[in-house]
Amino acid sequence: MSTTINGVPEVLTGLWTYRSFLSNPDVTADFDSLEFGRGTIKINEGPMQTFDGLIFGPGWELKLTGSIGYGNPFTVQFQGKGVVGGAEWIYNYVGYFVPNWVNGVNQRPALVGTIVRVIPHPTGANGDSTAPAGVVAQWIAVKQDEV
Repeated sequence: MSTTINGVPEVLTGLWTYRSFLSNPDVTADFDSLEFGRGTIKINEGPMQTFDGLIFGPGWELKLTGSIGYGNPFTVQFQGKGVVGGAEWIYNYVGYFVPNWVNGVNQRPALVGTIVRVIPHPTGANGDSTAPAGVVAQWIAVKQDEV
């Protein structure tokens, strides 16, 4: 059983490297063409069952709020909200903490799940196109070493 920090499992708190991928089932698709997003997730200490943090990258940041389910595996459900380039962004996330393999070698803590864009927002180099609402992607986050 994981120890907790003010109710949040210690294994969840800290910084995570985040990547998300488009739902393209074509196995021949170039891996780079699957990228939906990347950044860093920071999960803060907090009260029992509360998910609080940030997801961010160069020039953008979303505040994360939600909940933690304490089953096996842990479940996280949260929403990211923020203003990026003058436009509101809202994304919903659900994820699961990957249990450790008994015979795993160098396994890192990981979260896996899906994300959905809640509202459309401008995108492109000059904000000249629109990222539509409802787009779903898969994501993975790998815990960074504490410094």
